[in-house]
Amino acid sequence: MNTKVDHNSEQEAPDSATATMSNPFAAVHTAEPKAMEYEAWRAQLRSVCGRYSLEGVEPKNFVGSIRHSSVWGCAAVDASCNVHRVERTNRDVRLDGMEYYYALLQLGGRTTIIQNDRVSELGVGDVALVDATRPVTHISENRLVRSLSLHFPRQSLISHLGLEPETGVSKRGQTPANRLLFHLIQDGVNGWGPACASAEPYMQLAIYDLLGALFATPDLPAVSSHADKLFKHICSIIKERFADPDLNPSQVATEAGISLRYLQKLFTVRNSSWTHFILSVRLDHAGRLLHRRALLNTRQPISQIAYASGFNDPTHFARQFRRRFGHPPGAHGKD
Repeated sequence: MNTKVDHNSEQEAPDSATATMSNPFAAVHTAEPKAMEYEAWRAQLRSVCGRYSLEGVEPKNFVGSIRHSSVWGCAAVDASCNVHRVERTNRDVRLDGMEYYYALLQLGGRTTIIQNDRVSELGVGDVALVDATRPVTHISENRLVRSLSLHFPRQSLISHLGLEPETGVSKRGQTPANRLLFHLIQDGVNGWGPACASAEPYMQLAIYDLLGALFATPDLPAVSSHADKLFKHICSIIKERFADPDLNPSQVATEAGISLRYLQKLFTVRNSSWTHFILSVRLDHAGRLLHRRALLNTRQPISQIAYASGFNDPTHFARQFRRRFGHPPGAHGKD
């Protein structure tokens, strides 16, 4: 492995970042944190992000800085370094037990991210979503790179989106959702957070929604078979009407124009069932409502959330919720 550092890279990366930052949609303007020595930087990284291994630079040639802060109530880490490879292994994941996603916003230089067998290239203005519960590798070719990462409790983001988002992929800075995300973070970094403290919970929800727009809609292959199209239609009917506690499979089968037996078969061949699917949809919706309740500190009765999610028995709801999430509804979203 080549451990020689390109000494011009420290100047090249900021120049590139400065040029791109002249476009307000491209990147977030932030003051460069104070430079740190190698060991101090590594210790700070582990304290705020978890266990990572560094490769490809001698400590005496290390250039980097790191700062931990908050943006709209979300934990944020502004970091730069000229390390060739920063890696998080399965062993690291097991040892530190970190449970969060982080949105990585590229502020300077270029980075390659490898996660879930996906390889993504990030340039200035791009954003990637990374899962801290899975191994990941960051490669920067011994050039100084800088990024801002926002951390989100894993279960909170899943509950809000209603599914596990794509990770290990990057989204280019030209998309509308990406531009809005960078603008929102820009305002948080520039100090609007303290001036708008009462709006902070709503801004967090806006960030969650923008992440959903970027990463909750994977590029799935086109549906080709009639059965797959029909099953997708059935799922859409359920997702539109799940709040009705009296909704039953016979009604959905009739609306889809098929027999009850065929509807049940469509679930069976996919190792699922009507009961499992609609319960999952209802619990995901309840999780989002409870997360919002905790974030906004409202006093909405949990029974009201149960009814709004399609449950007609709050006790049954509480039992199923604990089975699914591992804690009672009242504790949801209090990370």
